[in-house]
Amino acid sequence: SSLVSLFQSCQTGVTQWIAACSGLLQTTTVQGQCRWMLYGIFQRREAGQFQLSKSCGGLIQANGTITQQNRSFYNTNKHLSAKDSLQPSEEKVGAFTRIIEAMGFTGPLKYSRWKIKVAALRMYTCCVEKTDYEEFFNRCQMPDTLNSWFLVAQLHVWMCLVRMKQEGRTGKYMCRYIVHCMWEDVEQRGKVMGINSVVLKEDLRSMVENFYAALFGYDEGILSDDHVLAAALWRNLFNRNCEDPRHLELLVEYVRKQVQHLDALSGEDLLLTGEVSWRPLVESNARSILKPLSPVYNDEGL
Repeated sequence: SSLVSLFQSCQTGVTQWIAACSGLLQTTTVQGQCRWMLYGIFQRREAGQFQLSKSCGGLIQANGTITQQNRSFYNTNKHLSAKDSLQPSEEKVGAFTRIIEAMGFTGPLKYSRWKIKVAALRMYTCCVEKTDYEEFFNRCQMPDTLNSWFLVAQLHVWMCLVRMKQEGRTGKYMCRYIVHCMWEDVEQRGKVMGINSVVLKEDLRSMVENFYAALFGYDEGILSDDHVLAAALWRNLFNRNCEDPRHLELLVEYVRKQVQHLDALSGEDLLLTGEVSWRPLVESNARSILKPLSPVYNDEGL
Protein backbone atom coordinates (compact mmCIF):
# COMPACT_ATOMS: atom_id res chain seq x y z
CA SER A 1 0.00 0.00 0.00
CA SER A 2 2.85 2.33 0.77
CA LEU A 3 4.35 1.66 -2.67
CA VAL A 4 0.98 2.36 -4.36
CA SER A 5 0.56 5.66 -2.53
CA LEU A 6 4.14 6.67 -3.41
CA PHE A 7 3.53 5.87 -7.09
CA GLN A 8 0.31 7.90 -7.13
CA SER A 9 1.97 10.92 -5.54
CA CYS A 10 4.83 10.78 -8.09
CA GLN A 11 2.32 10.50 -10.94
CA THR A 12 0.40 13.52 -9.62
CA GLY A 13 3.64 15.57 -9.35
CA VAL A 14 4.68 14.64 -12.91
CA THR A 15 1.25 15.65 -14.23
CA GLN A 16 1.41 19.04 -12.50
CA TRP A 17 4.96 19.59 -13.80
CA ILE A 18 3.88 18.81 -17.37
CA ALA A 19 0.91 21.20 -17.06
CA ALA A 20 3.15 23.94 -15.68
CA CYS A 21 5.68 23.42 -18.47
CA SER A 22 2.90 23.50 -21.06
CA GLY A 23 1.67 26.81 -19.66
CA LEU A 24 5.20 28.13 -19.61
CA LEU A 25 5.75 27.11 -23.21
CA GLN A 26 2.47 28.72 -24.22
CA THR A 27 3.38 31.88 -22.33
CA THR A 28 6.82 31.94 -23.95
CA THR A 29 5.26 31.54 -27.37
CA VAL A 30 2.80 34.36 -26.71
CA GLN A 31 5.59 36.57 -25.43
CA GLY A 32 7.64 35.85 -28.54
CA GLN A 33 4.72 36.76 -30.76
CA CYS A 34 4.15 39.99 -28.81
CA ARG A 35 7.84 40.82 -29.03
CA TRP A 36 7.80 40.49 -32.81
CA MET A 37 4.62 42.57 -33.00
CA LEU A 38 6.16 45.33 -30.86
CA TYR A 39 9.35 45.21 -32.92
CA GLY A 40 7.38 45.73 -36.12
CA ILE A 41 5.44 48.61 -34.58
CA PHE A 42 8.67 50.20 -33.35
CA GLN A 43 10.24 49.91 -36.82
CA ARG A 44 7.23 51.54 -38.48
CA ARG A 45 7.14 54.27 -35.83
CA GLU A 46 10.87 54.96 -36.19
CA ALA A 47 10.53 55.24 -39.96
CA GLY A 48 7.58 57.62 -39.53
CA GLN A 49 9.52 59.76 -37.06
CA PHE A 50 12.46 59.89 -39.46
CA GLN A 51 10.24 61.13 -42.27
CA LEU A 52 8.57 63.58 -39.89
CA SER A 53 11.92 64.86 -38.67
CA LYS A 54 13.07 65.37 -42.28
CA SER A 55 9.97 67.37 -43.14
CA CYS A 56 10.07 69.32 -39.88
CA GLY A 57 13.77 69.97 -40.35
CA GLY A 58 13.14 71.66 -43.66
CA LEU A 59 10.31 73.66 -42.11
CA ILE A 60 12.54 74.71 -39.20
CA GLN A 61 15.28 75.74 -41.60
CA ALA A 62 12.84 77.80 -43.60
CA ASN A 63 11.39 79.43 -40.52
CA GLY A 64 14.89 79.92 -39.15
CA THR A 65 15.83 81.91 -42.21
CA ILE A 66 12.82 84.15 -41.77
CA THR A 67 13.46 84.56 -38.07
CA GLN A 68 17.10 85.37 -38.68
CA GLN A 69 16.10 88.25 -40.92
CA ASN A 70 13.78 89.76 -38.31
CA ARG A 71 15.97 89.09 -35.27
CA SER A 72 17.26 92.06 -33.32
CA PHE A 73 20.93 92.66 -32.55
CA TYR A 74 20.88 91.39 -29.01
CA ASN A 75 20.25 87.72 -29.69
CA THR A 76 20.28 85.64 -26.52
CA ASN A 77 19.82 82.08 -27.75
CA LYS A 78 23.48 81.39 -27.02
CA HIS A 79 25.54 83.56 -24.72
CA LEU A 80 29.29 83.26 -24.95
CA SER A 81 31.88 85.62 -23.64
CA ALA A 82 34.44 87.31 -25.80
CA LYS A 83 36.95 84.67 -24.79
CA ASP A 84 37.65 81.78 -27.13
CA SER A 85 36.93 79.10 -24.52
CA LEU A 86 34.63 78.93 -21.54
CA GLN A 87 36.11 79.02 -18.08
CA PRO A 88 35.73 75.88 -15.93
CA SER A 89 32.96 76.20 -13.39
CA GLU A 90 35.07 74.83 -10.53
CA GLU A 91 38.80 74.74 -9.98
CA LYS A 92 40.62 71.59 -9.03
CA VAL A 93 41.60 71.97 -5.40
CA GLY A 94 43.20 69.61 -2.93
CA ALA A 95 41.53 67.74 -0.13
CA PHE A 96 42.97 70.05 2.52
CA THR A 97 41.57 73.13 0.77
CA ARG A 98 38.14 71.54 0.48
CA ILE A 99 38.17 70.66 4.18
CA ILE A 100 39.11 74.13 5.43
CA GLU A 101 36.63 75.79 3.05
CA ALA A 102 33.90 73.44 4.26
CA MET A 103 34.69 74.67 7.78
CA GLY A 104 34.09 78.26 6.68
CA PHE A 105 37.68 79.37 6.11
CA THR A 106 39.26 80.61 2.89
CA GLY A 107 41.84 78.37 1.27
CA PRO A 108 44.96 79.47 -0.58
CA LEU A 109 44.21 81.80 -3.49
CA LYS A 110 45.99 82.73 -6.69
CA TYR A 111 47.07 86.09 -5.26
CA SER A 112 47.43 87.39 -1.72
CA ARG A 113 44.22 88.43 0.01
CA TRP A 114 45.25 92.03 0.61
CA LYS A 115 45.88 92.50 -3.13
CA ILE A 116 42.45 91.09 -3.90
CA LYS A 117 40.82 93.33 -1.29
CA VAL A 118 42.53 96.41 -2.71
CA ALA A 119 41.41 95.45 -6.21
CA ALA A 120 37.85 94.84 -4.96
CA LEU A 121 37.76 98.26 -3.33
CA ARG A 122 38.96 99.86 -6.54
CA MET A 123 36.38 98.01 -8.59
CA TYR A 124 33.59 99.17 -6.31
CA THR A 125 34.98 102.70 -6.48
CA CYS A 126 34.77 102.48 -10.27
CA CYS A 127 31.10 101.50 -9.95
CA VAL A 128 30.43 104.58 -7.84
CA GLU A 129 32.70 107.29 -9.23
CA LYS A 130 32.80 106.42 -12.95
CA THR A 131 29.03 106.23 -13.38
CA ASP A 132 27.04 109.30 -14.38
CA TYR A 133 24.12 109.01 -11.93
CA GLU A 134 22.68 112.33 -12.99
CA GLU A 135 22.23 111.05 -16.53
CA PHE A 136 20.50 107.94 -15.24
CA PHE A 137 18.12 110.00 -13.11
CA ASN A 138 17.28 112.38 -15.96
CA ARG A 139 16.89 109.90 -18.81
CA CYS A 140 15.07 107.26 -16.78
CA GLN A 141 13.01 109.79 -14.79
CA MET A 142 14.17 108.47 -11.42
CA PRO A 143 13.99 110.55 -8.22
CA ASP A 144 17.29 111.83 -6.86
CA THR A 145 17.29 109.84 -3.61
CA LEU A 146 19.58 107.46 -1.77
CA ASN A 147 17.45 104.52 -2.87
CA SER A 148 17.69 105.52 -6.56
CA TRP A 149 21.44 105.90 -6.21
CA PHE A 150 21.63 102.43 -4.65
CA LEU A 151 19.54 100.86 -7.44
CA VAL A 152 21.89 102.21 -10.12
CA ALA A 153 24.97 101.25 -8.08
CA GLN A 154 23.78 97.69 -7.48
CA LEU A 155 23.23 97.24 -11.23
CA HIS A 156 26.89 98.06 -11.89
CA VAL A 157 28.04 95.98 -8.93
CA TRP A 158 26.08 93.03 -10.30
CA MET A 159 27.79 93.35 -13.70
CA CYS A 160 31.17 93.29 -11.94
CA LEU A 161 30.14 90.21 -9.96
CA VAL A 162 29.11 88.43 -13.17
CA ARG A 163 32.53 89.14 -14.65
CA MET A 164 34.61 88.23 -11.62
CA LYS A 165 32.82 84.94 -10.99
CA GLN A 166 34.46 83.70 -14.18
CA GLU A 167 37.87 83.90 -12.47
CA GLY A 168 37.49 80.88 -10.23
CA ARG A 169 37.85 80.86 -6.45
CA THR A 170 39.94 84.03 -6.40
CA GLY A 171 37.27 85.90 -8.32
CA LYS A 172 34.55 84.65 -6.00
CA TYR A 173 36.53 85.83 -2.99
CA MET A 174 36.84 89.23 -4.65
CA CYS A 175 33.07 89.27 -5.22
CA ARG A 176 32.41 88.87 -1.50
CA TYR A 177 34.62 91.82 -0.66
CA ILE A 178 33.02 93.99 -3.38
CA VAL A 179 29.63 93.41 -1.75
CA HIS A 180 31.15 94.12 1.68
CA CYS A 181 32.51 97.47 0.42
CA MET A 182 29.10 98.32 -1.02
CA TRP A 183 27.26 97.85 2.29
CA GLU A 184 29.89 99.82 4.16
CA ASP A 185 29.51 102.67 1.69
CA VAL A 186 25.69 102.64 1.82
CA GLU A 187 25.74 102.80 5.62
CA GLN A 188 28.22 105.69 5.65
CA ARG A 189 26.20 107.63 3.07
CA GLY A 190 23.07 107.17 5.14
CA LYS A 191 24.81 108.53 8.22
CA VAL A 192 26.19 111.52 6.30
CA MET A 193 22.69 112.31 5.03
CA GLY A 194 21.45 112.42 8.63
CA ILE A 195 19.10 109.45 8.44
CA ASN A 196 17.97 108.19 11.83
CA SER A 197 19.86 105.09 12.94
CA VAL A 198 16.68 103.06 13.45
CA VAL A 199 15.30 104.07 10.05
CA LEU A 200 18.67 103.44 8.42
CA LYS A 201 18.84 99.96 9.92
CA GLU A 202 15.40 99.11 8.55
CA ASP A 203 16.31 100.55 5.16
CA LEU A 204 19.50 98.51 5.06
CA ARG A 205 17.58 95.34 5.85
CA SER A 206 15.18 96.09 3.01
CA MET A 207 18.06 96.92 0.66
CA VAL A 208 19.77 93.61 1.45
CA GLU A 209 16.62 91.65 0.60
CA ASN A 210 16.08 93.62 -2.60
CA PHE A 211 19.73 93.28 -3.58
CA TYR A 212 19.80 89.48 -3.50
CA ALA A 213 16.42 89.30 -5.20
CA ALA A 214 17.77 91.60 -7.92
CA LEU A 215 20.81 89.35 -8.39
CA PHE A 216 18.57 86.39 -9.19
CA GLY A 217 16.45 88.48 -11.55
CA TYR A 218 19.41 89.98 -13.40
CA ASP A 219 21.11 86.59 -13.69
CA GLU A 220 17.99 85.13 -15.25
CA GLY A 221 17.70 88.11 -17.58
CA ILE A 222 21.29 88.01 -18.82
CA LEU A 223 20.95 84.29 -19.57
CA SER A 224 17.59 84.71 -21.29
CA ASP A 225 16.23 87.00 -23.98
CA ASP A 226 15.71 90.74 -23.80
CA HIS A 227 12.11 90.37 -22.60
CA VAL A 228 13.23 88.65 -19.39
CA LEU A 229 16.02 91.18 -18.86
CA ALA A 230 13.61 94.07 -19.41
CA ALA A 231 11.23 92.55 -16.87
CA ALA A 232 14.05 92.27 -14.32
CA LEU A 233 15.04 95.90 -14.87
CA TRP A 234 11.40 97.00 -14.59
CA ARG A 235 11.02 95.20 -11.26
CA ASN A 236 14.34 96.07 -9.65
CA LEU A 237 15.66 99.31 -11.17
CA PHE A 238 12.37 101.10 -11.89
CA ASN A 239 10.46 99.65 -8.92
CA ARG A 240 7.66 98.63 -11.31
CA ASN A 241 7.10 102.25 -12.25
CA CYS A 242 8.13 102.84 -15.85
CA GLU A 243 5.54 104.13 -18.28
CA ASP A 244 7.89 104.72 -21.22
CA PRO A 245 9.14 101.47 -22.84
CA ARG A 246 12.01 103.40 -24.44
CA HIS A 247 13.61 103.66 -21.01
CA LEU A 248 13.60 99.89 -20.69
CA GLU A 249 14.97 99.51 -24.19
CA LEU A 250 17.79 101.92 -23.35
CA LEU A 251 18.70 100.04 -20.17
CA VAL A 252 18.58 96.62 -21.83
CA GLU A 253 20.97 97.86 -24.50
CA TYR A 254 23.18 99.40 -21.81
CA VAL A 255 23.43 96.16 -19.81
CA ARG A 256 24.17 94.04 -22.89
CA LYS A 257 26.97 96.26 -24.14
CA GLN A 258 28.50 96.67 -20.67
CA VAL A 259 28.60 92.93 -20.04
CA GLN A 260 30.18 92.44 -23.45
CA HIS A 261 32.71 95.17 -22.65
CA LEU A 262 33.61 93.60 -19.28
CA ASP A 263 34.06 90.19 -20.89
CA ALA A 264 36.72 91.68 -23.14
CA LEU A 265 38.81 92.80 -20.13
CA SER A 266 41.68 90.64 -18.95
CA GLY A 267 40.89 88.60 -15.85
CA GLU A 268 44.46 88.88 -14.55
CA ASP A 269 44.35 92.67 -14.77
CA LEU A 270 41.00 92.80 -13.02
CA LEU A 271 42.27 90.63 -10.16
CA LEU A 272 45.39 92.77 -9.72
CA THR A 273 44.02 96.27 -10.29
CA GLY A 274 40.22 96.20 -10.22
CA GLU A 275 40.14 99.02 -12.78
CA VAL A 276 36.87 99.02 -14.73
CA SER A 277 35.70 101.49 -17.35
CA TRP A 278 32.07 101.97 -18.32
CA ARG A 279 30.61 102.80 -21.69
CA PRO A 280 28.28 105.82 -21.84
CA LEU A 281 24.57 105.33 -21.32
CA VAL A 282 23.76 106.78 -24.74
CA GLU A 283 26.08 106.24 -27.71
CA SER A 284 25.80 106.95 -31.40
CA ASN A 285 26.92 103.40 -32.21
CA ALA A 286 26.04 101.23 -29.25
CA ARG A 287 26.70 98.01 -31.16
CA SER A 288 30.37 98.73 -31.66
CA ILE A 289 32.92 96.88 -29.56
CA LEU A 290 35.44 99.14 -27.85
CA LYS A 291 38.94 97.80 -27.35
CA PRO A 292 39.72 98.10 -23.64
CA LEU A 293 42.91 99.79 -22.53
CA SER A 294 45.41 97.70 -20.59
CA PRO A 295 45.82 99.01 -17.02
CA VAL A 296 49.23 99.98 -15.71
CA TYR A 297 50.37 98.69 -12.32
CA ASN A 298 53.65 97.98 -10.58
CA ASP A 299 55.12 94.66 -9.44
CA GLU A 300 53.06 94.70 -6.25
CA GLY A 301 49.81 94.92 -8.16
CA LEU A 302 49.16 98.58 -7.27
